[in-house]
Amino acid sequence: MTVEQNVLQQSKSQKHQQTFLNQLREITGINDIQVLQQALKDSNGNLELAVTFLTTKNAKVPQQEEATYYQTALPGNDRYISVGSQADTNVIDLTGDDKDDLQRAIALSLEESNRAFRETGITDEEQAISRVLEASIAENKASLKRTHPEVWSDSPNPYDRKRQDSCPVGLKNVGNTCWFSAVIQSLFNLLEFRRLVLNYNPPASAQDLPRNQKEHRNLPFMRELRYLFALLVGSKRKYVDPSRAVDILKDAFKSNDSQQQDVSEFTHKLLDWLEDAFQIKAEEERDGEKPKNPMVELFYGRFLAVGVLEGKKFENTEMFGQYPLQVNGFKDLHECLEAAMIEGEIESLHSENSGKSGQEHWFTELPPVLTFELSRFEFNQALGRPEKIHNKLEFPPILYLDRYMHKNREITRIKRDEIKRLKEYLTVLQQRLERYLSYGSGPKRFPLVDVLQYALEFASSKPVCTSPIDDIDASAPPSGTVTAQTIPSTTDQQGPSSSEIPSTSPVQRSVIHKPFTQSRIPPDLPMHPAPRHITEEELSVLEGCLHRWRTEVENDTRDLQESISRIHRTIELMYSDKSMVQVPYRLHAVLVHEGQANAGHYWAYIYDHHQRRWMKYNDISVTKSTWEELERDSFGGYRNASAYCLMYINDKEQFLIQEEFNKETGQMLLGMDTLPPDLKDYVKEDNKRFEKELEEWDAELAQKVQQEKLLASQTPRMPAPSSAPVQAGEPEYLEQPSRTDLSKHLKEDSVRAITKALAEQEDRSPETVMQMSSDNAPAQPAPNPRVVEVAIPDVGTFVIESEEGGYDDEVMLTPNMQGIIMAIGKARNVYDRCGPEAGFFKAIKLEYARLLKLAQDDPPPECDYRLHHAVVYFMQNEAPKKIIERTLLEQFGDHNLSFDERCRNIMKVAQAKLEMIKPDEVNMEEYERWHQEYRNYRETTMYLMVGLELFQKKSYMEALLYLIYAYQNNKELLSKGLYRGHDEELISHYRRECLL
Repeated sequence: MTVEQNVLQQSKSQKHQQTFLNQLREITGINDIQVLQQALKDSNGNLELAVTFLTTKNAKVPQQEEATYYQTALPGNDRYISVGSQADTNVIDLTGDDKDDLQRAIALSLEESNRAFRETGITDEEQAISRVLEASIAENKASLKRTHPEVWSDSPNPYDRKRQDSCPVGLKNVGNTCWFSAVIQSLFNLLEFRRLVLNYNPPASAQDLPRNQKEHRNLPFMRELRYLFALLVGSKRKYVDPSRAVDILKDAFKSNDSQQQDVSEFTHKLLDWLEDAFQIKAEEERDGEKPKNPMVELFYGRFLAVGVLEGKKFENTEMFGQYPLQVNGFKDLHECLEAAMIEGEIESLHSENSGKSGQEHWFTELPPVLTFELSRFEFNQALGRPEKIHNKLEFPPILYLDRYMHKNREITRIKRDEIKRLKEYLTVLQQRLERYLSYGSGPKRFPLVDVLQYALEFASSKPVCTSPIDDIDASAPPSGTVTAQTIPSTTDQQGPSSSEIPSTSPVQRSVIHKPFTQSRIPPDLPMHPAPRHITEEELSVLEGCLHRWRTEVENDTRDLQESISRIHRTIELMYSDKSMVQVPYRLHAVLVHEGQANAGHYWAYIYDHHQRRWMKYNDISVTKSTWEELERDSFGGYRNASAYCLMYINDKEQFLIQEEFNKETGQMLLGMDTLPPDLKDYVKEDNKRFEKELEEWDAELAQKVQQEKLLASQTPRMPAPSSAPVQAGEPEYLEQPSRTDLSKHLKEDSVRAITKALAEQEDRSPETVMQMSSDNAPAQPAPNPRVVEVAIPDVGTFVIESEEGGYDDEVMLTPNMQGIIMAIGKARNVYDRCGPEAGFFKAIKLEYARLLKLAQDDPPPECDYRLHHAVVYFMQNEAPKKIIERTLLEQFGDHNLSFDERCRNIMKVAQAKLEMIKPDEVNMEEYERWHQEYRNYRETTMYLMVGLELFQKKSYMEALLYLIYAYQNNKELLSKGLYRGHDEELISHYRRECLL
């Protein structure tokens, strides 16, 4: 082994060790480097074993320490929630009449929500509810799309799988491989990387048996990767199958097929393999010089670590590939980079050494392709599982990295000091502004301008009547409430007597009114509070002061807001001078993850540098996109999808994206012309096989047309197929044949008659038959199709294609739609034998029977079928039969079922049945009322879910707010029936726990 190889191996070993430690720190939340290194040593590099070791060890911490952890881990703007023995000092008294504690808790929660709304424009409630809904949909998607990945059904019509013009080729998901598709498509669209892979020639030594395990693994993978890239260039198919390359990778991961791989983990492995493969070639081709590895030069850079460790200065140059960045606590990519480049503290092995430690990173050499890993998961100690971080993180299409370069470190340090000073001043101004916007000393705070305005309105109010109230206040005894309460008992003992007990006046009865149980206002009280006694002179002076103070406060508030805006603008423009915009990097690809930490789906947004537009690569689907769609899916914060990996390229290195030209003619090489001879032959063979498949399909269609013509010539008129018998008791609109079915039969009869007349006069030559078959060939698909794969347990995986905007994959993956597709699948035999009408009857009866069985079951709360199906909710609450039937019909008539011919025909039958329902058969007001009640039930469930989630996170104040809403809505639902809401005791229990 050469010296260069030894250094490279050491660098790679250090890099893998550091990556391992970073992942452990992110997953477990442990920052002690000694503990992490010990876990690395004990687990022999196995991440799963290390996490188990660390979490098991942490689970043995005493209870007192756990209480302290939650006290410090859950701040709420300088307020802390204490759990455990320390919480006894602030126990809320539930036995007394004072509700200040509850009001204070709600006020604090509302204050935090209002503050978040002022900053983002989106309330915490909207974010939390959206996130719960997205999480539910994402988990449903993840389980459906990848529970049965081995079941795949290509469209039988090869024209559905034919590539349209120069549209990019997609990659088939062959089982938990969306991560593979996202990374490979991002790299393939780097033209320099594509050229390196396509023009890679195995080393001469590879003709014999591989010399070691790396060659035995890397060389076959490079061969399959070349074949895959060649198909992506020149295939006539809409998407290609990457199974052989994926199988080699899966063997290396040593994982179960059902396990979802992480994009960063796969990218690390892929680049390592490519680096090793090109290193073998570079060593063979070197002539006494240091071998140059093109993968290292393309993806790896260097940075200088400068700092102080235990009082001693040091400088180290290190190599990096993917650069990891923390997301939590930062709002944009520059903030993440600043935090990663400046580390305030360095872990010391000698705790007794109190010397100051810290370090900075400065890029000395940036790679042409710069990849950022966004760390979006953390380990939740309370729940015992990893959680995804949904915080919003913005990133620009053009990223200037001058401020992080070693050559600019002096000017960068000056600017950082200036920014630090501005931010400190900004904090002071924001605190001053907050005192104006949230004025008061108690839990309820209001803008000072409004407080002054309310005081002015109160002073200017005129009392309606004062003398009766004054008289009452003067004559009423302090113990009037007790007296009023004892009078009824005396009456009960002695009997009613108008002469002994005088009738209680309305004013006396008003004394015992309880503020939260009765809301009647005595008629003699004024509607608005007003001062009892104030002279004109006093009012004039007070109004003058309040007006003047209000004007002063408005001016101060406006000045503070303008100063804050100016400082923000100054910070934003701090690095905009010409000397700091010389190293531009353009965003090339964004790898997006949708779902939670343990499951989800990946896709990629890739910039087409020649067409100057964004493209979305989602497995077999490749569609045009926009920057707005990329922002919505990638920034995070509001949806369940967010970017996991960002790939930037040096905007000045045009060779990365430049097309190849013919050296002799100077013409641009496109498509098959860019492939070397061996790959060109490979793609031609594959295209021939696909063309043969198209020809066989055309021949089969021509044969069917010929058979129909012969049948038409022998039989002048074919009777329409009789529909299947309908079970007694069905509604009248279900028994009638649909207009769609009748028109279809009339059209078929007309076509047969015309065909027979033409057949008597036309030549029966093969050329004529082929001409007719071409006329009857299937129409070409729409210019902008959407293709999505959907896998449903016990049914299979569908390749769904529809026009843009005509298909909603989230609707397709709901339990309602799953059941309908399953029923249609089970009715396949009836459909094939008797037609769409009979198939529809069979499917709807199967689905009705299945839902009736679910409605009769008594599952635990976590498997409540009412949340999955509105029909189950209606059945359990004894809704009218007409309501249930119409709901089922609407589900079978959903336009999202138009993804294949059988479902489409059954959908049309259901739509025809809906049109035939007479207005007097279904009361639409009652129908809407039932569906609105079901929406209220689901909304109550959302409040309950958010409240319980916040309770688990120890955010008791916020949880209480949602549980109060859930309790009130649920109580209203339960007043109409036992099965119309959730367990009231469950919600009450958690409300009480929040208060304790």
